[in-house]
Amino acid sequence: MLTDRLFTSLCLAALTFGIMGSATAKDSKNASKPQAASATATTPAKMPNTVSKVIDAVKDNLATNPESPEDPLRQMQSDAIKNQSAPWGYWGHVPGKYSTWTNHSNRFVPLYSFGMTLNSLREPGSMYADPERLNQRYGAVPKDTLNPQAHYHDQVDVYELQKLAARNGKKHIITIIFDGNDWQSTRNAAIYRNQADLYDSGRGQGLAFQDYRGTKTDFAFLVTAPRSGGAKYDVNTQTVLDIKKKVTGGFDPRRAGPMPWHETPQSQYPISRDREQPHSFTDSASSASSLLAGIKTYNGSINVNSDGSYATPIAHDLQKEGFRVGVVTSVPVSHATPGAAYANNVTRKDYQDISRDLIGLPSSSHRRNPLPGLDVLLGGGWGEGVGKDATQGDNFLPGNKYLHESDLERVQKSGKYLVAQRTPGRRGNDVLAEATQAAIEKDCRLLGYFGTRGGHLPFRTADGNYKPTFDVKGTERYTEADLAENPTLAEMATTALKVLSRPQSDTDPKDALAPFWLMVECGDVDWANHANNLDNSIGAVFSGEAAFQAVVDWVEANDAWDDTVVLVTSDHGHFFHLAQPQAIADAAIQAQAIQKLVQP
Repeated sequence: MLTDRLFTSLCLAALTFGIMGSATAKDSKNASKPQAASATATTPAKMPNTVSKVIDAVKDNLATNPESPEDPLRQMQSDAIKNQSAPWGYWGHVPGKYSTWTNHSNRFVPLYSFGMTLNSLREPGSMYADPERLNQRYGAVPKDTLNPQAHYHDQVDVYELQKLAARNGKKHIITIIFDGNDWQSTRNAAIYRNQADLYDSGRGQGLAFQDYRGTKTDFAFLVTAPRSGGAKYDVNTQTVLDIKKKVTGGFDPRRAGPMPWHETPQSQYPISRDREQPHSFTDSASSASSLLAGIKTYNGSINVNSDGSYATPIAHDLQKEGFRVGVVTSVPVSHATPGAAYANNVTRKDYQDISRDLIGLPSSSHRRNPLPGLDVLLGGGWGEGVGKDATQGDNFLPGNKYLHESDLERVQKSGKYLVAQRTPGRRGNDVLAEATQAAIEKDCRLLGYFGTRGGHLPFRTADGNYKPTFDVKGTERYTEADLAENPTLAEMATTALKVLSRPQSDTDPKDALAPFWLMVECGDVDWANHANNLDNSIGAVFSGEAAFQAVVDWVEANDAWDDTVVLVTSDHGHFFHLAQPQAIADAAIQAQAIQKLVQP
């Protein structure tokens, strides 16, 4: 580990050679302009010399401090949790305390489009400027939500964009959801990647989905508000019991700020703590139902309207039109976002029944006429056994709470799916690669089930390692087997693309690409932000970025941009406030210097 003495020397060297404060306000403003885009792949010109000087300073200490150094951002996170304060930022609305809020917020989330513009949203204008459309979506015009000057849009518009892409003849529709990744979380990751604070507004630069220009691309902000904060339901009968519950969602730009960078730090409105206007913030189930089925509903709903009727997600419609459909996630396969890609349920907590919908088995929502099932399902949840779970209803089976062993065995024995699971002693990507080849050769569906303790894939940290420090949820620790036996999100995305795009019949040319719809969820951003762990949060954004890059690589390798639309967005925000952006940049610079020292 890095000794206090060595770490102090490293920081002093950074100060001495001008790293801290190297990105001026002028740099930030200029970098946010279009002409600065070409600089996104590199750090400021003086950075290599500065890093070299830092390395030289650290080398002078290594002779007397020959211990392995650790990650500076990890140390920042550790100190912040230990001291419950940090000069560089905080979670919540209390600047003097590091961690006072671990839930969601109703902040704007970004939307990036590739292969299509967002003119179809701009031409009719925002629904938040139209009382008729607001009433249609919410069932009322929420108080202080109508804004004639609104230039932002809503998550239901992402559903409409996917429908439009299909109507316009696009054959490959890919939606990537960074769960819990607001504009602020994206900026944190970009600062680390750029090793400087290069923007303070707009689309930003430094990350692949910010910088990619290989096809037409566009950018907008979305409101994430639900229709209501929750509902009473009966999980056994799959009925909503309070269908007349009033609307509690909405969005007040005066309290929230008209853009993310205009937010008032001490405001409690984004976390529903404003007494005058306590608009509900969304959960992942309601927001995913908006993104993927186009409805405003209550928190906890998996494609069930507030009146109890079932909504039809885009995957169902496209599947009927001959598209293959798939879901990839870094968290349990029956969690809210992957569940809302295909299932119907009055509650996101009914994991086993949600998974039955996903793989085409009878469920509490579809007892007599089960859904056809996804063509590809890859994600976490493996090895998570419990004896009881009252939230899942009377048909809960003791065992794996996310996808029960008997259901997995049933679809495997029937030949409905080729099943690939985490296998002791085998690399996860090797298991997945073999299953991919077999699924293509046998022309069958693929179900991949992986994960570590908690049901998710291992959390990556900002420096690219998998060594999270402690946070408000505890400490994640991984064995070598955890890391080796699980594939990455990017590897799973690549697998899904190969299986979904395989020729639809023996008469098709071998290079023919079948039409498909794919949802990829980077779920660990949300888990990191719930835990108030900045290091994990930035690492999770990088994991999702790698998945985006895998998608782009597939499109380019197949020369398929004419037939492809990729939408990158988030389902909701959290509530981290960055007080000193340069602190993240400095940590990245120091990490690079340390890495150069320890590399052979």
